[in-house]
Amino acid sequence: MRIYLGHLPTEEDLGQAFAAFGKVTRITIKRCAFVDMPSTDEAQAAIISLDGKQPKGHVLRVNEARPRPEGRSGRV
Repeated sequence: MRIYLGHLPTEEDLGQAFAAFGKVTRITIKRCAFVDMPSTDEAQAAIISLDGKQPKGHVLRVNEARPRPEGRSGRV
């Protein structure tokens, strides 16, 4: 499952926070961050537990990533 995060902490902070819920296979940070976890149950537990939390002063916005609408390049 791919998880979307807004209001970013560092990659290291994200890795530590999500590893508490299970295996993390990849973290991608650009203007926002995506965390991939192979287990949907572990990913859902992470979303529920981490949304709105403030690790190191950053309020996390955590939810399941949604696919981009077709034709959208992501550039503004």
